[in-house]
Amino acid sequence: MTAPPKTADNRLEAHEAAVARLLAQYRELPPGEPVRLAKSTTNLFRPRERTGRAGLDVSGLDRVLSVDPVQRTAVVQGMTTYEHLVDATLAHGLMPYVVPQLKTITLGGAVTGLGIEASSWRNGLPHESVRSVDVLTGDGRVVTATPDGPEAELFRAFPNSYGTLGYAVRLTIDLEQVQPYVHVRHIRFQDLDAVTDALARVVEDGSWDGEPVDFVDGVVFSATEAYLTLGSWAAEAPYSNAYSGQQIYYRSIQQRREDWLRVRDYLWRWDTDWFWCSRALGVQNPRVRRWVPQKYLRSDVYQKVIALENRYHAMARIDALRGRPPRERVVQDVEIPVERTAEFLRWFLDEVPIEPIWLCPLRLRRPAPTDDGQWPLYPLAPGTTYVNVGFWSTVAIAEGSVDGDVNRAIERQVADTGGHKSLYSDAYYTPEEFWALYGERPYRSAKARYDGQGRLLDLYDKAVRRR
Repeated sequence: MTAPPKTADNRLEAHEAAVARLLAQYRELPPGEPVRLAKSTTNLFRPRERTGRAGLDVSGLDRVLSVDPVQRTAVVQGMTTYEHLVDATLAHGLMPYVVPQLKTITLGGAVTGLGIEASSWRNGLPHESVRSVDVLTGDGRVVTATPDGPEAELFRAFPNSYGTLGYAVRLTIDLEQVQPYVHVRHIRFQDLDAVTDALARVVEDGSWDGEPVDFVDGVVFSATEAYLTLGSWAAEAPYSNAYSGQQIYYRSIQQRREDWLRVRDYLWRWDTDWFWCSRALGVQNPRVRRWVPQKYLRSDVYQKVIALENRYHAMARIDALRGRPPRERVVQDVEIPVERTAEFLRWFLDEVPIEPIWLCPLRLRRPAPTDDGQWPLYPLAPGTTYVNVGFWSTVAIAEGSVDGDVNRAIERQVADTGGHKSLYSDAYYTPEEFWALYGERPYRSAKARYDGQGRLLDLYDKAVRRR
């Protein structure tokens, strides 16, 4: 006999049982022992010290509990990947307001660690569409945080806290309606000022050449070759392309003026080749790619390969045997005010030998529930357009330099151009520099209230000291 389908009541009971198991695990940890999660995937690029300690088992917290197509909301467990979340919402003609580019990013991870995509110019960041979040706090409680409830302090401080205040176990989020297709236009520019000026106009006008725009991102291949990619919802399409197999999406940007993708294929257009980073693993070579099963052309597979390299340094040893210089990892996303983005790009292209570069505009969806309208741990100004500049590669360490010099120079330039830097990857700030940027006072207040014994890591320790 086939098992009966799970009802909402069944899913709620399973969720409550999973939370009870999580709390029981927490209580069994020896007093004073630091807490961490046991997760099968990660999208962080900060190697952490290997402690040998078992983490909290969160495998029972990776489901979509319900989707309400009338209210356009979803109730989702914190460890649910966006791949599974999107499958559940698209079945109702809906999607999360922001769908980060990689399938195995979790909803809880995107909220506490920030996420971004081509809808962020109108929808902001993932935490802005959260109505409520249940958090396992550092002091072993599960509390429900909302913008105006008794746990509002946690609601405000949770974004960009990277699990150092607690872990999301359940979230209620807003959804938006989709259409079956996305019409994509690739607009070429030969000047960095021109592309950023055009980006600012699209964000202000919501249209380009008479057609409404729903999604905006871009790619800089060089100082004289850059593209804005403008996506618009479409009910019908003359054809549809998918970039989940032999075709490589970022190459199509240079080859096509327009394209049509089904909504699911558009949302995951970057995942197949991890943007363009899969080229370092050889799978963009047609002679190799045709032999790689499609199920392995995924960002999480590539991430596991990189994790093995970070652990065993096989390629670094081979490079050393061949007499090649050691390399510094430069994997960053930074937010720069749009009016200074061309300035930052010119500096970067002159100083850092990495290309392509991703561009993604961002505006807060609405003022944050704080007096100044900013989210305290990542204070972006309401009404201001920023551009996420993403670059992910390695550079040779020049003679007389040390590992980290390039990243430190980038951090200085980000500060000089009024920007902010995401903390998912390596950071080199001093404590004073760090806390001036990432809201020390509100963080310390929330830390004292929700993790008074310091069971979870301090944000500086996690983001910079890699603990």
